Amino acid sequence: MGEMVEFPSNGHGASGYLAVPESGTGPGLVVIQEWWGLVPHITDVCDRFAAEGFVALAPDLYQGVSTTEPDEAGKLMMAMNLERAGQDLSGAVDLLLGHDAVTSRQIGVTGFCMGGGLTLVAACQRPDAFGAVVPWYGLIPWPDAEPDWSALAAPVLG
Repeated sequence: MGEMVEFPSNGHGASGYLAVPESGTGPGLVVIQEWWGLVPHITDVCDRFAAEGFVALAPDLYQGVSTTEPDEAGKLMMAMNLERAGQDLSGAVDLLLGHDAVTSRQIGVTGFCMGGGLTLVAACQRPDAFGAVVPWYGLIPWPDAEPDWSALAAPVLG
């Protein structure tokens, strides 16, 4: 149903999995990966959101790397460049907000585990963009990633 897409991200390129509903249009939604990477489960989540009418984009925050081993996943998560991840999430936001298929003026963001924490971080970094925030057990394991909570403007369902 979906496909890999490329998009600009603060001077570098980023990629992600984009799923568009059969109708061809719908509200935009950023889907943030778990610590495993952009794995088939996350692309399936995007396809399922598209089946419900959303234009869903999961940015690849590990630039093509993924794993099924918990120890390796933990290492990938802790080694992730948070500045680049923030830029890639912002690039994903811009892609959706400028995409012809997206009918909403604001978009939603959801994520799972590590992605749940990044959901909250993204919502604080781009309060202009988000109208709904849904973290799934959002933990923020990086000491320097604590967001400016006062910037959070969208409703949160956690």
